[in-house]
Amino acid sequence: MKIIVRDIPPRTAWTLEQAGIHPLLAQLYAARGVQGTQELDDSLARLIPPANMLGLSRSAVLLADAIHSGKSLCIVADYDCDGATACACALRGLRLLGAKKVHYLVPDRVVDGYGLTAPISQRVKDSGADVLITVDNGIASFDGVAKAKALGLQVLVTDHHLPASVNGQIALPDADVIVNPNQPGCSFESKSIAGVGVMFYVLLALRAELRQRGYFDAATQPKLDTLLPLVALGTVADVVKLDANNRRLVAQGLKRVRALAIPAGLASLFVAAGRKPEAATTFDFGFALGPRINAAGRLADMTLGIECLLTDDPARADELAKMLDGINRERRVIEGGMREQAFAIAESLFDEAEEPPPAICVFDPDFHEGVVGIVASRIKDKLHRPTFVFAASAAPGKEHELKGSGRSIAGFHLRDALDLVAKRYPGVLLRFGGHAMAAGCTIAEENFDTFEQGLNEVAQEWLDAATLTRRIETDGPLKPEYRRVELVDVLHKEVWGQGFAPPTFSEEVEVVSQRLLGEKHLALKLKHQGQPVDGIWFGHTEPLPARVKLAFRLDADAWNGMRRVRFLVEAAQV
Repeated sequence: MKIIVRDIPPRTAWTLEQAGIHPLLAQLYAARGVQGTQELDDSLARLIPPANMLGLSRSAVLLADAIHSGKSLCIVADYDCDGATACACALRGLRLLGAKKVHYLVPDRVVDGYGLTAPISQRVKDSGADVLITVDNGIASFDGVAKAKALGLQVLVTDHHLPASVNGQIALPDADVIVNPNQPGCSFESKSIAGVGVMFYVLLALRAELRQRGYFDAATQPKLDTLLPLVALGTVADVVKLDANNRRLVAQGLKRVRALAIPAGLASLFVAAGRKPEAATTFDFGFALGPRINAAGRLADMTLGIECLLTDDPARADELAKMLDGINRERRVIEGGMREQAFAIAESLFDEAEEPPPAICVFDPDFHEGVVGIVASRIKDKLHRPTFVFAASAAPGKEHELKGSGRSIAGFHLRDALDLVAKRYPGVLLRFGGHAMAAGCTIAEENFDTFEQGLNEVAQEWLDAATLTRRIETDGPLKPEYRRVELVDVLHKEVWGQGFAPPTFSEEVEVVSQRLLGEKHLALKLKHQGQPVDGIWFGHTEPLPARVKLAFRLDADAWNGMRRVRFLVEAAQV
């Protein structure tokens, strides 16, 4: 473990401070690449214009024509939180904009697999739909789109995943319209927008098209900003990079959540998670609400999650939120057992005195395919290696197949690595897709060893000692005057996440005392620059030396009615 300090461009920090930004925030922003206050303007007017997104105007015409003709629209969703929020956003938005016939279909993770398949297209046709709209999927669904077109359906693909490569060339399905900033020729600057963000932009374009056709004017047009809490939740939960545009979408969603301008289902999810929407943070989206919705797609049916986001009945919302909370508790139990077994398998791949192999591949017949991604993430965090965890497919007739989910480290583009493995070992990868940091694939069980060998070969070539050394970037020492509860609250209200890391400080402290809490966590009494402060290291049980360099985040806890600053320890460099 190596704790390093981010570079803080002094002139940029000074410029931001002179513009009225708090000195600490000015340093944090400058260290994260913010050049000026215009990047911190989170108003909707500062969003990247919809016109920059390829296919957007054509999608608006297609949808406006369909609404005018009274056609039936069917949304085909994905079974994660981004897909669920994108589906709810699409249904709510299309209904606001005048669509009378709009419904949805969400694939089953086990039976259907990922994306728009030919059988799903048949089910869409059988449902009476005229137009098929994908959200958060479809960019690589060649068979599904072809089947839909053959059945006479119009197809609009909205997605944010990378297109597939066929014979070394980027290929796109033959849809009527594709809206995806990652397709060739699209100049939209935010390549990391989430699926729900893409759908929100489609709705903005549709509203503009309908306004131009005279359905309403600027004063009477439906307000789409009611959808922003869903956009914010899906964006954070999908762990996409929080560039300036994504931060604006999330900030706008958070403002409405804190003002309690949220759908009934979101309000109930906050209650089920024991969180307060008035003080909502990106942490709540990523670690409280998101996992509860994701749990439905992992272990049950994502219809539960989508219905929770769609209902306007508080009683129904409470019922669904409690069901999602229960499924999430079950997910935690399954994940806990799997994690222990997966760690044991991963650690058996190398001797205690050795470094782990450059990539980790783990499979056990008893693993549950719904939580392999979470377990892969845990192993990746512990061993700092690109990791794939596989489970046997539960789909009828596919018992010989393994479904894998991977998580990566900085410097190793996971989807590109899979592409290279597929080229070197033709036929081993039956299906694959994803992003730089997360990807999924399907292989035959008999090819597990070959896949493991291929992934390790690529990792050996692409990764060096520096990349394989776990590093935690921090913002350096914390000035004593910043160790205040009020400042903790200021920091918590900001938009932090993937690519715009939450503030983490680092310096040497004195460990006055330490004890185990619940046999799982290390409770600490520290001296920070001569002053006492409490600390806690969740999930860590090994004792620390009397003086140690810690990386920590700021938190505030309550004791006897008083709120005090607490250090949340992230790492130690002994």
